[in-house]
Amino acid sequence: MRLTLHTFLTIDGVMQGPGGVEEDSSDGFERGGWLVPYADQDMGEIVNSWFEKTEAILLGRTTYAVMFPFWSQVSDPKDLVAAKLNGLPKYVASTTLRDPEWQHTTVLNGDLLDQVRELKQRPGGELQVHGSCELARALHAAGLVDEYRLLVFPVVVGAGKRLFTDDAPASGFSVVDSRITAAGASYTALTPTAFASGSFSVVDGKESQ
Repeated sequence: MRLTLHTFLTIDGVMQGPGGVEEDSSDGFERGGWLVPYADQDMGEIVNSWFEKTEAILLGRTTYAVMFPFWSQVSDPKDLVAAKLNGLPKYVASTTLRDPEWQHTTVLNGDLLDQVRELKQRPGGELQVHGSCELARALHAAGLVDEYRLLVFPVVVGAGKRLFTDDAPASGFSVVDSRITAAGASYTALTPTAFASGSFSVVDGKESQ
């Protein structure tokens, strides 16, 4: 399976608490819910396009705890996201979760990266990560992400959990899809490439790369 990473970000790179103040207030974060004013039909279409491709879902412990109480209650058969989240295999990275209530859930509590590598070796479409900040950072650092799908919203919140931290490994990317929503969010899908750098100079009076 291909491992794809999906997350909502602010312009300053924060991914913490997009859906509500109470979603993740750790480290004193008080600006949750920053995504809600920009949610629109275009965003819904993008998110649905993600879930159309998924065959299994990988979550961090905090994201699992946020998603389970909400999505497990959504029984509308026309709701694609709910149908996928409730019906597909889910894997949760956790050393504390013992008896997950959400159906079709398996806890990964051993060597996480090795377990993820094993999942990626299985046949199928996409193993999707949604949110899950700490997990996403670890997967990026280990080079296990095959595609990043990022929705960046036109808002700055200051301090908060970021996907790419100061110690994250450098990487280049190739853009495979992009669009702008009516509310001004910027969607980009990227596949990782080798990091490259260069410099500019002046040759014979002309700028040269």
